Amino acid sequence: MNTLVIVLIAAVCLTVAYVGYGRWLANKWGIDPKAKTPAVRLEDGKDYVPTDGWTVFSHQFSSIAGAGPVTGAIQAAAFGWLPVLLWILIGGVFFGAVTDFGALYASVKNDGKSMGLLIEKYIGKTGRKLFLLFSWLFCCIVIAAFADMVAGTFNAYTVVDGVTQLAEAAETNGAAGMVSIMFMVFAVVYGLLHRKYHFKGAVEVVLAIVFIVVSFVLGMQFPLIFDKKMWSYITFIYIFFTAVVPIWILKQPRDYMTTYMFVVMIAAAAVGLLVAHPTMNLPVYTGFNNEKLGTMFPILFVTVACGAVSGFHSLVSSGTSSKTVENEKDMLKVGYGAMVLESLLAVLALCVAGAAAAADGTPAQGTPFQIFSRGVAGFISMFGISSHVATVFMTMCVSALALTSLDAVSRIARMSFQELFSVDDMEHAEGWRKLFCNTYFSTILTLAFGYLLTQIGYANIWPLFGSANQLLSALVLITLCVFLKVTGRSNKMLFPPLIIMLCVTFTALVQRLMAMVKAIQNAAAVTIPAGEATWGSVFIANGLQLIIAILLIILGLTIVVNSAKSYRESEHNSEARA
Repeated sequence: MNTLVIVLIAAVCLTVAYVGYGRWLANKWGIDPKAKTPAVRLEDGKDYVPTDGWTVFSHQFSSIAGAGPVTGAIQAAAFGWLPVLLWILIGGVFFGAVTDFGALYASVKNDGKSMGLLIEKYIGKTGRKLFLLFSWLFCCIVIAAFADMVAGTFNAYTVVDGVTQLAEAAETNGAAGMVSIMFMVFAVVYGLLHRKYHFKGAVEVVLAIVFIVVSFVLGMQFPLIFDKKMWSYITFIYIFFTAVVPIWILKQPRDYMTTYMFVVMIAAAAVGLLVAHPTMNLPVYTGFNNEKLGTMFPILFVTVACGAVSGFHSLVSSGTSSKTVENEKDMLKVGYGAMVLESLLAVLALCVAGAAAAADGTPAQGTPFQIFSRGVAGFISMFGISSHVATVFMTMCVSALALTSLDAVSRIARMSFQELFSVDDMEHAEGWRKLFCNTYFSTILTLAFGYLLTQIGYANIWPLFGSANQLLSALVLITLCVFLKVTGRSNKMLFPPLIIMLCVTFTALVQRLMAMVKAIQNAAAVTIPAGEATWGSVFIANGLQLIIAILLIILGLTIVVNSAKSYRESEHNSEARA
């Protein structure tokens, strides 16, 4: 089948969904353009910062459009492109976008409270503590998976026959790494200038584009040739700062600049498919069972992950975006719109992978990032741009997909950890509690645990990330059901995705748990050859995941039970409309 036809079908479906279903939800729940949002009422110059709608949209999209839509869609294509496409469209429209919009809506209507604090209000204090612990564990998994991706993308070295040497892509990877660092520097400059002069419109756009171009010029001229370990250190230093500094000085401007780059990337992929209109070489359907991934239910759903539905998105919606929306009318494009655009990105990634596959259906070699990067770089080269420049641009883009999620999740993880131990009267709280709620201590502890998990490698941790991510979305949906019920709003549209996601995620987590137990048993049954592995590596790769999987299952079940009880006991329209 022609990939152009697939993209056009997806674009039409997602656009109609936004105009139709998205606006129907907004009208059903109620949007008040005249209401003062939390960003306006509670402005503090750090987290609560009134921001125009398109800048908030840029922040939301850049934060949620991480590695998931590219990595998940391409990996899940092992089951065939049609099941992946159907789940991206159905999941994105009726699951993911509804969850993201609902989380943003509920938070804005509740003083910009995070999802953990919303759970305390509507489910109870126990539910809040459990959810915050769940969120923190999940965020650490995200940090580990995405940081490992970024470090691997910029790595300039490879190992051949046990000898470390420069990789063929060393210059490209090093240039992309330098571009990323310059992006961070110029983001701070942009944030400071914007804070002082409050420029709008064309000046805002032109300055962002100039900084992007200068970043690429400097990056191409001065590549940084570092190994994966050094890039890992640099990545963690970066996300430490994004977790502790005011959002306007680094996170928001970087997201704003990155969005322009993502638009070019998406446009390049779309135009490339339009001009070349290659054939979708991946098979339509390969069967319910896959030798490498397992059974299509539930693996397809948790592997596609962010391209269709993601609990992480809800943490962004309620953790940062809700504190910056300056008008309620912007909530639809920020919450619902950003998600359907991410679903389109997942479809583009699927089509690029399909075009890169061999005529007999054999998938292209390399990681999902490499396949997508090479494919779009090839499209860009068709327009006369040198292959090296195109490859550097795409390497930067795919790394930025992970980096923009990393800087969001590091901040959310820090906030979740602080909220977990905070009390109403922090002034008279115990010393240990004040320490745990300290911004710098909580950030360092969080990132240290995330760094430990990077030793597993993103390929091993991805199934656990996908399962936890989808379960988180189900827990958010339960909270939204209670919120909508007690405020007299309709919640019937949330029950189908809620029930389906609970079935998918608990099944996936149990399967993952069983796989880890089996891996440990197999390792114990044989003698590990000297120099190949140690019991320490076996524990980190499997035992640590096993412990986390058990914790996630226990926490998830407990939260579901408490939430169901709270839902039964809550009365319809018992709370005055927020």
